[in-house]
This record gives sequence, C-alpha cells and structure tokens, in this order.
Amino acid sequence: MKFSFLNRTIAVTLSFLVLFSTLSIAIEKHFCGGTLVDVAIFTKAKKCGTEMQDMNQSEIVKKSCCKDETEIINGQDELKINSFDDLPSIQKQILIAFNFSYINLFEGLPKKTIPHRDYSPPEIVKDIHVLDETYLI
Repeated sequence: MKFSFLNRTIAVTLSFLVLFSTLSIAIEKHFCGGTLVDVAIFTKAKKCGTEMQDMNQSEIVKKSCCKDETEIINGQDELKINSFDDLPSIQKQILIAFNFSYINLFEGLPKKTIPHRDYSPPEIVKDIHVLDETYLI
C-alpha cells in the first residue's frame, strides 16, 4: 500500500479547501414585515406573494412591506503561484544548499566486479557423485 488512508484523506481535504476558497456564493434573503421568509443560495429567494398582485393596475401605488437582501461572498479570483525568482535571496541560498546536500547524501553503488570473469571452469572428466555413490535425497 503506497499511500495510507491518512495521506489520501489529507489530499482530498486540501483539494476541497482550494475548491471552496475560490468559490463565490450569493445568498438571497426575503423579508416580509421584518420576518425572514426564505433564504436561497445560488438561486432567487421565493417571494411571499403579497407584493404587486395586480401588475396591470399601475395607478394603485402602495408601499410594499417586503424587502430583499443579497449577500455576496467573494472567493479568491486568482491563485498566486510563486516562482523561484520571487523568493528573497536568503531563501534562495537555503534552498540551493538543501538541494545540494540532499543530492550528495546518496552515494552510488560501487561498480560490480566479477573476479573470475575471464577464467573458464575445469572440464568434467568423470561424474564424481556416481563414482562415490553419494546421492542427495
């Protein structure tokens, strides 16, 4: 198991954190006479139905007791990705020193030498196991 359950959980949590930090939300609220009637996220809030019942009669003007509020929560517009050039010089020097020491931490394997590569084994003249009658069971 290459990654543990904890690593996967942390990765998913951080990806949701990035997703929700860049998300903008609009919350609409409808009040009727000082009482909260409806709250909606991403859609229009439902009206209570008392306002403007007769739209054709424009000569009747009355003050509505209802009001709508819209609250907009803005997320991040852009994610800033820092490059190596944006770092202060001391941090650049620390990163270079760390990378150099980390790379030189590991030594390569020594060259594998085979001492008897150029020598051939002796020829088998007789089968010694049969002659000595030694059998492995």
